[in-house]
Amino acid sequence: MLLKDISVYIHIPFCIKKCFYCDFNSYSNFDLVDDYLNALFYEIERYKDLKRPVKTLYIGGGTPTVLNEKKLYLLINTLYKNFSINNEVEFTVEANPETLTKNKIKVLKKMGVNRLSIGLQAYDDKLLKVLGRIHDVKRFEKAYFEARETGFENINVDIIFGIPGQTKDKFEKELKKLIKLEPSHISCYSLTLEEGTVLHLMMQKGLLELPDEDEERYMYHTAKELLENEGYIHYEISNFAKPGKECVHNITYWKCEEYLGFGAGAHSFIGNLRFSNYKGIKEYIESIFNKNLRRYEEIYVLSQKDKMQEFVFMGLRRVEGISKNEFKNRFCKQINDIYGSKILELKEKGLIYEDEEKIKLTLKGLDLANLVFMEFID
Repeated sequence: MLLKDISVYIHIPFCIKKCFYCDFNSYSNFDLVDDYLNALFYEIERYKDLKRPVKTLYIGGGTPTVLNEKKLYLLINTLYKNFSINNEVEFTVEANPETLTKNKIKVLKKMGVNRLSIGLQAYDDKLLKVLGRIHDVKRFEKAYFEARETGFENINVDIIFGIPGQTKDKFEKELKKLIKLEPSHISCYSLTLEEGTVLHLMMQKGLLELPDEDEERYMYHTAKELLENEGYIHYEISNFAKPGKECVHNITYWKCEEYLGFGAGAHSFIGNLRFSNYKGIKEYIESIFNKNLRRYEEIYVLSQKDKMQEFVFMGLRRVEGISKNEFKNRFCKQINDIYGSKILELKEKGLIYEDEEKIKLTLKGLDLANLVFMEFID
């Protein structure tokens, strides 16, 4: 019997500096890096008898490329020693341009990494300062071209719109400059001000002014039009890819397929269980080595209803939408028997489209996606 493949995520929670918009699980204190990696390697080694082939590998953060070449090598080598990984696996590493040196790029390439995700965020030095980024445009371009020269063909670049001080025209110019570089994938996100971040605090004090809602939506539709005209496929709300370069790892999440997460705050989904590691670095390390402590911070048993809800609202993130047949095969029920009234109501509002095979967001639905998702969550 063939064993079902699985995706693997590794979290590196260290950054040189916390960006002003970031609420991710990341820290700028490097005192515990070695202890953290020891715990991470030990956690990975616990799964050496898993025997399930790995479909995708993704090292994220934080900033994985704050690690030096030796530590990057040890981390990746630990993955190869403990998991069944072939040469065709999509293997992504996130990188900040400031920490992505030529030597690190060579190590990543040599160790089988075949996809880089570079956090540009803004193609404008003034806007990078507003976001609290540690790099400038010149440093991004240097890292990007060095990655290309080293042989990386599959590169994602993140860019944000709706930044304070960013006009519609400025964003359009930024995006056109990025398109000229021909990255294989572009993640294009709207800025959200999460509570507790520097930008959120500044906004509360009246020190910042965001573009208004019409401007922000104009930027999104401009991105969609420009990128599609340049041959990018809009395959998820915020993600665009050249044909065949869609992020397989993220599709795992959107299709509610199984994955394992390693490191501080990392989440896993296996069978009917969702479980997550302790978020704090010290707490995570202690949970790995102290047998008297509870191993996971949270464990949640998913009901059939939970799984159906997740399948719908995660699946609707994908532009192609939800397959009715896949819903029936997975849950032995017709999607309209479960959500028929909600689907009808959302269709009448012009937020979703339905035919015999699928249900998906309309253009209006893409703009109001979170409201649609909430309709399927109790």
